[in-house]
Amino acid sequence: MKDIADLLRHHPFTEGLDEETLALVAGCAKNVVLQPGDYLHREGAAADSFYLVRHGAVALETFVPGRGAFTFLTVKSGEILGADWLIPPYRSSFDARAIELTRAIAFDGKCLRGKCEADPRVGYEMMKRFIPPLVKRLQSARMQALGMYDAANA
Repeated sequence: MKDIADLLRHHPFTEGLDEETLALVAGCAKNVVLQPGDYLHREGAAADSFYLVRHGAVALETFVPGRGAFTFLTVKSGEILGADWLIPPYRSSFDARAIELTRAIAFDGKCLRGKCEADPRVGYEMMKRFIPPLVKRLQSARMQALGMYDAANA
């Protein structure tokens, strides 16, 4: 059976992370299994964790009046989920719901924030790993919004 550090070594998020830092962040992590329909977090709730999806898929949703839950992104194997643990007041911006059997590494955000504050090198390593996928998602959302604008004006 693999321990959490072994699982982390095989996730793209931790690729190239030195063993000392890997062991440090592994102390804030645990392996989780989610069934379809399980929520990882709810919009407005305390954002006290983030996830590295190892296998499966998670729908990121927001409530749209008159329409209900609206899926705006699906997070899949090899991706990260949840950055609100980094930004005060540490509240979830959306719902996250497993849409198939999902295996993930769950990080205790408060634990990891403490380690990042105590060792800025660790904090910098985490930021280097969080920022690129967040920027990519922002660029994707921008292109999607532009496409919707073009379609509305056609």
